[in-house]
Amino acid sequence: MQSLIGTGVALVTPFKGDFSIDVEALTRIVNFCVDGGIEYLVVLGTTAENATLDQEEKELVIATVVAANKGRLPLVLGVGGNDTRKIVAELKTRDFSDFEAILSVSPFYNKPTQEGIYQHFKAVSEASPIPVIIYNVPGRTSSNMLPKTVLRLANDFDNIVAIKEAAGDLVQAMQIIKDKPENFLVISGDDMIALPIVLAGGAGVISVIGQGFPKEFSEMIRLGLNRKVNEAYKLHYMLADSIDMIFEQGNPAGIKQVFDALGIADAFVRLPLVGVDESLANRIAEFIDNIAK
Repeated sequence: MQSLIGTGVALVTPFKGDFSIDVEALTRIVNFCVDGGIEYLVVLGTTAENATLDQEEKELVIATVVAANKGRLPLVLGVGGNDTRKIVAELKTRDFSDFEAILSVSPFYNKPTQEGIYQHFKAVSEASPIPVIIYNVPGRTSSNMLPKTVLRLANDFDNIVAIKEAAGDLVQAMQIIKDKPENFLVISGDDMIALPIVLAGGAGVISVIGQGFPKEFSEMIRLGLNRKVNEAYKLHYMLADSIDMIFEQGNPAGIKQVFDALGIADAFVRLPLVGVDESLANRIAEFIDNIAK
């Protein structure tokens, strides 16, 4: 899918001081990403703090992003969890007319076997009316979707079109790239190794930092896709410290602090997450000041 090549960003959900959703700030973030050259937007991914959003709030986030986007960029919706039946039920009842694909995380906490992961995504594939991006993030799920399982799914189900690979393992990503079907996309889920994965044959990234520095990060990925390696790595190393900083005290506390420093959205996160400390906030602000010079 050409619409999934390049830089997608996993949008945050900005909150006001009373921890209600800040619709105006979310609209500003969408426009900031569009104006900065991002290729597509991911709604209700992990970075959106969807674990602490109730159903009404999730619908508000979706409606806000759709309205703000105005059809300018392709949209991907996060539809995942660890109860296969609930996911299948949502896939069969939700209106996906505004979305190009879903992003569905490998089941967390249950710690399924590789066969369990396969059967889960088989059910997701069969229920989904639109293409599916499977999502491997063992740091959060406590189970690693192995290349053999990914390739089995990619070969068996035509509407499983991509993987967001966030194991932090370049070798694992390369194993999938080497043996994948021609049109199956390997998308980095790790900002720090997004460029190496692209240069190894990946299709791009679903990024966290990309929404904070959309112009620079999306240009880095485009340069990588065009094999302009030196220019791409110049941007990579310019941004590398910011990538470390935004994950230093947890996601999305770090990227929300970037938005706070940029004056786009406040940095509030919902418990059990907490905001970054003063030292990190100051370092993020200093980084942004230096980028602007």
